[in-house]
Amino acid sequence: MHSDRLDRYSDFRGIVASQFSDKTRTMVDDALLFAAQHLGTLQRYDATPMLDHGVTVARIVIEEIGLGRNSTVAAIIHDVVRIAIQRHHADIEDLMREIRQRYGEEVLGITLALCKISDIKLKASKEQVSDFRDMIVSYSEDPRVILIKLADRLEVMRSLDMFPEKKRRDKSWESLNLYAQIAHKLGLYSIKSELEDLSLKYLEPEAYSNIIQELKESEEERMAFIERFLKPVRTLLDRDGIKYHIKSRTKSIFSIFQKMRKQKVGFKGVYDIFALRIIIDCPKESEKRLCWTVYSHVTDLYTPNPERMRDWISIPKSNGYESLHTTVVTEDGRWVEVQIRTERMDEVAERGIAAHWRYKGVAQSGMGAEEWLSRLRELLEDTTSESIARRFDSKPSTGEIFVFTPSGDIRKLPEGATVLDFAFDIHTSLGAICVGGKIGGRVVPIKETLKNGDICEVLTRKDQTPKADWLSICVTQKARSRVRAHLREERLKHARLGREELERKIKNWKLDTAIDEAVAYLCKHLKIRGGNELYVAIADQKIDIAQVKDVLVHWLSGQAEEERRQAAAEVEERKLRLKEENKDTAPRSTDALIIDEKINNIEYKLGRCCNPIKGDDIFGFITINAGITIHRDDCPNARRMRERYPYRVMEARWRSDATGAFRVTVAISAADIPGLATSIMDVASKELKLAVRGINYTPKGDGSATAQLIVEVTGSAAVDMLLHSLRRIKGVRNAHRIN
Repeated sequence: MHSDRLDRYSDFRGIVASQFSDKTRTMVDDALLFAAQHLGTLQRYDATPMLDHGVTVARIVIEEIGLGRNSTVAAIIHDVVRIAIQRHHADIEDLMREIRQRYGEEVLGITLALCKISDIKLKASKEQVSDFRDMIVSYSEDPRVILIKLADRLEVMRSLDMFPEKKRRDKSWESLNLYAQIAHKLGLYSIKSELEDLSLKYLEPEAYSNIIQELKESEEERMAFIERFLKPVRTLLDRDGIKYHIKSRTKSIFSIFQKMRKQKVGFKGVYDIFALRIIIDCPKESEKRLCWTVYSHVTDLYTPNPERMRDWISIPKSNGYESLHTTVVTEDGRWVEVQIRTERMDEVAERGIAAHWRYKGVAQSGMGAEEWLSRLRELLEDTTSESIARRFDSKPSTGEIFVFTPSGDIRKLPEGATVLDFAFDIHTSLGAICVGGKIGGRVVPIKETLKNGDICEVLTRKDQTPKADWLSICVTQKARSRVRAHLREERLKHARLGREELERKIKNWKLDTAIDEAVAYLCKHLKIRGGNELYVAIADQKIDIAQVKDVLVHWLSGQAEEERRQAAAEVEERKLRLKEENKDTAPRSTDALIIDEKINNIEYKLGRCCNPIKGDDIFGFITINAGITIHRDDCPNARRMRERYPYRVMEARWRSDATGAFRVTVAISAADIPGLATSIMDVASKELKLAVRGINYTPKGDGSATAQLIVEVTGSAAVDMLLHSLRRIKGVRNAHRIN
C-alpha cells in the first residue's frame, strides 16, 4: 500500500534522491505517506489527488527556487494542516504535536505560517495591494515561508484551467497584482514573468491569444534574423578568446501586452519583441572588463540608442540585478535589445540568488516589508547547503499588524492596537459610537487587543459617545486625536449650556448682578479655576444649582460684608498707587485719574458700552481682572456701578493737552433724497477734514432713510461741530452720537 502511494511520485522522489542525502530522502518519503494518509481521498477540481498539489509545489521549491529539506517537507504536508484548520478538527493539537515530533519545530512553523497566508481573503483593490503584501511578509518570520508560498501560487496558476471561472479570475488578479510583485522584489524574474503571463491568459484572454499567434507566425523569420545579427558578433568574441554562450529570449507575453497598451500600437509596433543575452564565463575579477569589451564590440557593429543604454554593472539595481543593456539598430532599421552579463549575474537574474551576501551573520531588527524583501533576496546564496532561517536574524515589518473588515478591506495598525483603534481607523464617526467588536464570532470589548490577521466587525450603538477614559484604550495617534477633539467639542458645548443655564437662573432669581461678576465670585468661593469649568460643572449637574443661588444671595445680601470690606481695601490701595503714578505726569493732580493716551504705565481701557472720547465727562471703574475701565458719566451702566460698587469708582478727567484719535459713530435720520449719502460724506471729509471710516445708508421704503457714519475725531468738540453741520444738510431730520 505504501509502495503504491510512493510510486505515483517516483519522478519527484528521483529529484529528491539526486539533490539530497539519504536522511532527507527518508524524511520526504515519510512526509508523502503522512500526507497521503491524512488527505485520503480528497481531490482537486480535476479529480486528481489533493496530494498532487503539495508534491508539485515541493518540486518547484527544489528545482526552481533551490530550497532544502525542511521547505520540501513543509510544501508536501501544508495542505494537511490547512484543511484540518479549515474544518476545525478536534484533534488539531494532536496533529501539530505529531508534525513537531516527526519533522521538527521548523517544519511546523513554516507550515502554520503558510496556512495563515492561505487564510487571507484578498480583496481586488489596487489601493490595498501594498498592505496585503506587507501582511503576507509579516507572516513570514521564517523567510522560506514566502518562497514556498510563491511556489504554491505558481503551481496553482499552472493548473488554473481546472478551476471554476470566478476562481480563475480571482487567482489571476491576485497573482498579477500581488505575488508577481513579491517575486520581482526578490529578484525571482522567471517566476514573476510566468505569473504575469498566466494571469494575462485569464484576465485578457483575447489579447493573450493574439500575441501568442503573432509570436508563432513570426518565429521562423525572427530566428533567421537573429542568426544574421549574431554572426559578426560571434566572430569578434571568438577572436578575443572570450568564453560565452548566447540566449535569445522573446519578451514575456505580459511585457509585450503592456508595451502595446502603453504605446497604443499593434504587435508589429513593438520594436523590441525579443532580447539577446550574451553570457560570459569568467572569474569575478574580470567581469566588468569583459562585459564592457563585449558591449564595445556590439556597439561597433550596430548603432546604439543612447537613451536605451542601462548600466546595472557599475551600480546594480536595488534588488541585486546586474547587467549591461543596450538597444541597437541594424542597417535595415530593426531594433534589437542586447543584454550582457556573466554566469554569476545571470544566475542572480534567473533565480534571484544573490552572489554576494553582504549581511551574513549581522543581526538587524525593525525592518519594514520593503527592506525585509530586499534583505531576503540577498540571503538566497547557497540555499541548499545552509539553512536560510539560521542566517536570517530579524523579523519582517516589526511593530505592525494587519486586520480585516468583514468585507475584506485590510487595515495596517501598530502592535497593541485595540478594537477602538480599528473603528477609528475605518472612520471617525464609526469610532465615536463603537461599543465593542466581534472577532471570530466572539464579542469583545473596545479595549480588546487585536492580533495579526484578525477579521473584526465593529459593534456600535447610536447613543454611544467618546469618553475621557478612551484615551487610555487607544494607541494610534488618529484615534487619540479624534477622541480629544470630541471631548473638547463636548466641553465647549457643555460650557455654553452651563452659562445659558446660569444666566437664566440669575434672571429668574431676580439677583442684581452681572453674569461675569457672579461667575468671578462663584469661582473664588467654590475654588474653581475658571468660568468654563464652572459652566461645565453646572451643565453636568456636578454643582447643585440651589447651592449656587445660596452663595450668590449670601454675597449680594450683605452677609459677605467682610469680603466687601476687603475688596474695598484692595481698591483703595490701588487708588493710592495710581495717584502716585499720576504725580509725574499731572503736577496739578487731585485724586482724579488723569487720562492721556501717552500714559502707558496705568492699566486702563475705554469702555465699549459708551465709547468715551476726549471732552466727555468720565469716571474710572476698577474691574476685578481687567484693570480700570473708563466710562462716560452718562453711560447706560453708570448708575448701577455707582450704586452697587461705590468703592470701585474713581474720578477721572482728560489731560488738557492730550492728543489722539477717537472713533465715534453718528446716527442720522433723513428723507430719502438722491445723493444724500454723498452730501454726508462731503460734509465730514471735505468740509470738516475728518477721517471717515465707513458709512451705512439704508432707505426705509416709506420715503425716509437712516445712516450710520463712522469717523475719527480728536475730541467731543469735533463731534459737536459734526452734528451741527449734518443737521444743516437738506433732508436731514436729526443727527446724534450713539454708543
